[in-house]
Amino acid sequence: MKDIAIYTLTSELHDAEAVGNMTNDFLASLHTEYDLKGDNYADYGSHMLDLIFVRTGGTEGIFRRLLPQLQAQSHKPFYLLTSGKSNSLAASMEILSYLRQNNLKGEIIHGSAEYIQRRINLLANAGRAMQQLDGSLLGIVGKPSDWLISSSFDREVVRRQLGIHLKDIDMQELPDAISSIPTNDKTEEAAPTEAIAKALPGAIRIYEGLKQIVARHQLQGFTIRCFDLLTALRNTGCIALAKLNAEGIVAGCEGDVPAMLSMKIAQALTGFSGFQANPASINPETGEITFAHCTIPLNMVERYELDTHFESGIGVGIRGFMKEGPVTIFKVSGDLSRSFVAEGELVRNMAKPDLCRTQQVIQLDEPEKAAYFLTDPIGNHHIILPGRWREALEEILK
Repeated sequence: MKDIAIYTLTSELHDAEAVGNMTNDFLASLHTEYDLKGDNYADYGSHMLDLIFVRTGGTEGIFRRLLPQLQAQSHKPFYLLTSGKSNSLAASMEILSYLRQNNLKGEIIHGSAEYIQRRINLLANAGRAMQQLDGSLLGIVGKPSDWLISSSFDREVVRRQLGIHLKDIDMQELPDAISSIPTNDKTEEAAPTEAIAKALPGAIRIYEGLKQIVARHQLQGFTIRCFDLLTALRNTGCIALAKLNAEGIVAGCEGDVPAMLSMKIAQALTGFSGFQANPASINPETGEITFAHCTIPLNMVERYELDTHFESGIGVGIRGFMKEGPVTIFKVSGDLSRSFVAEGELVRNMAKPDLCRTQQVIQLDEPEKAAYFLTDPIGNHHIILPGRWREALEEILK
């Protein structure tokens, strides 16, 4: 079964052969793989993207009769594809107006072949990501850090809108898991100092312990109250999170649930969990922002170095160097009522001693968006992704 299905609406008043020829020519111009279902709507709603091709005028009544069946089969928006021929655009507008009157979402997909193809691909990718999110189980290992006073979340909204289930996991499970792992002083990582060399085996055991928790609870991701590790284990989870994110397990810091949700959405769409970081400095006039944190997914960097954790000076932190170029900054709130998406350029990586170890200087494409961070931010952590993903993320957020 292909990801995209196209169903048709056609008035009996129009010549069937002429409409068939138009259909073939129009769909061929889109250069898109699809299943053409015709007027059989039996499996409507079961694809990444279901399109209703309004081929002619006079189809408004047909759609209204179909609507109860379509609503029973899918809760997605209605996407009305039209070439504009045979009064199809006018009919599509009447149908969309009817949907709006009934508080239903919809969109007419119409324009050049290039525009339609790009729009269809964007919608299909968003549908693919939403399908990946549906049924995901994410863990909250320990409670959110005490300083995350605004980073609340709504479990029911997250489940209902994204299909993501959140599970509380006792922090004690991690030291219990680690106690069962044999000590091994040999690691593949090259340590730059004796202190880091001594901390590395413990940091790797934290990684192995978290992997056990992920397997035990069948998690697709988690966030952990990682600062507790400083006192409980005299070590940090930075390298564990860097490795797990690179392996496809979303792994967030500080028990920040909205950040974890943002990372999971990003991963479903792009394949990258993203760099969870907070702004260290902002120039509101130029739109240049420095982001920093002590870990970054290892599949997002060209190279990395090991250092201590910045705030504590102990354990193992990651100084990652990501390729300069286009990036996207993203965040959703814990009740999904708010979001922020902005594109920019990673202009340089830094290695200053007075900041968290991975440091990125990003120039926003729209400098005025820097005001958001100073007037109405969604918490302090934000997610940095390589590439330009604004349109795709905004489509999911709809």
